Amino acid sequence: MLNYLPYYASGIVVEGFRRGSEIGIPTANYPLEVVKSLPNCFKTGIYYGWANVDNGPVYKMVMSVGWNPYYSNKEKSMETHILHDFGCDLYGLLLKTCIVGFLRPESNFDSLEKLICAIEEDKNLAEGLLDHESNKSLQYSSFFYDTCKKDKNGKDSVANGST
Repeated sequence: MLNYLPYYASGIVVEGFRRGSEIGIPTANYPLEVVKSLPNCFKTGIYYGWANVDNGPVYKMVMSVGWNPYYSNKEKSMETHILHDFGCDLYGLLLKTCIVGFLRPESNFDSLEKLICAIEEDKNLAEGLLDHESNKSLQYSSFFYDTCKKDKNGKDSVANGST
């Protein structure tokens, strides 16, 4: 068990490389300040949890935290795929996430098709895990509805995406 979970993060969605959208799996990306605020012990890999945008409904999500080895990223990132079709870009909107559990370490893939297959498996696994009562209760955390400036990790959240 990872003792830093659940972990709460919030920040303004920034534009990424649009790779997720190109493969039908769009992501909402946190700014670098939010990524750099992760605890040093935070393992890179694929996580699951809950997310909302601009204090709206809370949806299931999967998140990649790390370097995305298939694409050889130069910067660490936090890319959230919300299991809901918003039908529009989320740039400039407030994203709040509750990272509940760890699915797997980061992996490199021989092909884009294998990467997409792994992401689909991650989504299916997350769907089931988030239906467990212990995880489902976090969907209703006051973090998602509280508009004050303290996040659940005890840090100040500011509009520029820092936590």
